[in-house]
Amino acid sequence: MKRIIGIIVIALIVILSVFKLVSNRNKITTQSENLFSNEVSVTVADVSQRDISPALNVTGTVYPVKELDIPAETSGKLKTLNYTIGQNVKAGNVIANIDDELKKLSYESAKIDAEKAEKDYNRLKNLLSGGTTSQQEFDNAKFTYETAKNKVADAAQQLSYTKITTPISGTISKKLVEVGTYVNAGTAVASVVDISKLKVKANLSESSAYSVSVGNKVQITSDIYPGVVFVGKVSFVSSRGDDAHNYPVEIELSNTGKNQLKGGTFVNITFEIGTNTMGLSIPREALQGSVKEAKVYVAENGKAHLKKIVIGREGSSYLEVLSGLSENEKVVISGQVNLTDNKAIKIINNN
Repeated sequence: MKRIIGIIVIALIVILSVFKLVSNRNKITTQSENLFSNEVSVTVADVSQRDISPALNVTGTVYPVKELDIPAETSGKLKTLNYTIGQNVKAGNVIANIDDELKKLSYESAKIDAEKAEKDYNRLKNLLSGGTTSQQEFDNAKFTYETAKNKVADAAQQLSYTKITTPISGTISKKLVEVGTYVNAGTAVASVVDISKLKVKANLSESSAYSVSVGNKVQITSDIYPGVVFVGKVSFVSSRGDDAHNYPVEIELSNTGKNQLKGGTFVNITFEIGTNTMGLSIPREALQGSVKEAKVYVAENGKAHLKKIVIGREGSSYLEVLSGLSENEKVVISGQVNLTDNKAIKIINNN
């Protein structure tokens, strides 16, 4: 009896093992079929005639138009700092004070000397009119008085230098010294940046540089503010390129709206470089490779065929096709990463 039970148990174990193996084989087969499926899901768009606005697209970096390190104009120990990082300041605001005790003493001393020289000058002036002093004595007194007045003016200016002011309005972007620091004339104590106006710096290729002129309007976008378009104006196009034939260009734009850009931000720049005309075109997303070596996948009879094409004008969203495609052909605009030439495809939408 025990032997029969043992045989039954062994049989059940064998049956369960076989069932598990079959189940695993089916899973692996299903996964393999999914992995090596012949169809790739893609999205397509029609090749069609469109009104193309010739555009040049480059990336650039935003910089403040005004950015200034504020220097001390006299030597001395810093007595106070009247700012914090990020604080907004207006032109003329005092942002730091240098110890002014010696400068005050010099100013008061110069005033006393000037007052005495003025009295001597007026006294000799009266004596000269009465004929009781010489012209030489009067001239010496006048010279001493004028010199004393100049010393007062100089002392007053030196005293004013102990108040360090900002010549531009903006935001304090750097704190460069601490209270108690001894500074020399020319030592920077803070940096102020004004971002109410910005400049965008970029490089253009040689051919593009000849298509852009000072005064041209451009559109600027940033990933920071999706859907927001800033309008700028070309303020500079270099007349000389570097060794790689890149030509620096600068664009100015106002930055006083709700969506303000910060210095150092990367932006996309679109230059309109011609008039709108109709042309056979495809979406930019369809392009494979570079504009000079352009290729696209064309959907035909359930397969994707890789074709070489020639690109003409470049718009912001579309590319003009000079040859290689016909109107109403369908080009793949998504899913290309999984494609090879003559690969079976499944169109999941038809733009």
